[in-house]
Amino acid sequence: MNETLGVYSGRQLTHGDIEAIRWVRSTYPNLTRNELAGTICEIIDWVTPSGRAKIPQCLVCLSGLEAAGLIDLPELRVQKLPPRRTATSIIEVERQEITACEGIGLSVAEPGDGHRKWRGYVDAYHPLGYRQTFGSRLSYFITSNQGILGCIQFSASAWALESRDKWIGWTAEDRKQRLHLIINNSRFLILPNVHVKNLASRALSIARRQIQLDWPDRFGYSPVLLETFVDSSMYRGTIYKASGWTLLGQSKGRGRMDRAHKNVATAKDIYVYPMCKDFAEVLCGRKPWEAHTDGEG
Repeated sequence: MNETLGVYSGRQLTHGDIEAIRWVRSTYPNLTRNELAGTICEIIDWVTPSGRAKIPQCLVCLSGLEAAGLIDLPELRVQKLPPRRTATSIIEVERQEITACEGIGLSVAEPGDGHRKWRGYVDAYHPLGYRQTFGSRLSYFITSNQGILGCIQFSASAWALESRDKWIGWTAEDRKQRLHLIINNSRFLILPNVHVKNLASRALSIARRQIQLDWPDRFGYSPVLLETFVDSSMYRGTIYKASGWTLLGQSKGRGRMDRAHKNVATAKDIYVYPMCKDFAEVLCGRKPWEAHTDGEG
């Protein structure tokens, strides 16, 4: 039931939107109001044409929904303004070409200088640039004895994907209860001066194993399924195919939550990677989830 409830801050909201907002609120109960608005903007694709989250508009919308008794919001927190920082220049990779290296691994881009450096690389060299994510996320540097080779990130999954949801076979209630068990490989970048054979597939394989250790350590649960989107007008998805990911089909090209079918976006190939053999039983609630550490169930 997705008929329009009303227009808030210029956006038509449906029952499905309210369901998504309530899901974010219950899944991430410790978010501030700003963080909550940012997460909602990311999930329902409420962004400017340049991709910036419409957080001020979303905050007004959320206040209106709370006043109408449709949702509850976290208490207002008084926050000190951070010290003013001078603008940092675009990160430039070293001119030296890297064609061979040893000791390939991942290191977490920790908050502060680490994440600012990661953000700089992604903003400078990834086709989609950097977009702020909220909720659960882990950002990594791909490293070797030669230094930083690239960046990779895992974050919240798409709220609704027709081909994915049919493939899993779960209900809307199943998705609401266990969507957090799916995480999205939302960024993957090999720096332009790095030309190491099979590096991308090696890094993706390492990341698949590493996320099984780091995600439960950070967030208290293990992911059941990985997903990602590949723009087929630019890439063939060779890395994911070579790494055993399954191509499910294409997104509708309307953004992740465009139920009104009005937002035009590039359709993307949807790839998934199960973290255990019984992933469908877990996601559909027929079997409790016990994390495995080998990635093969």
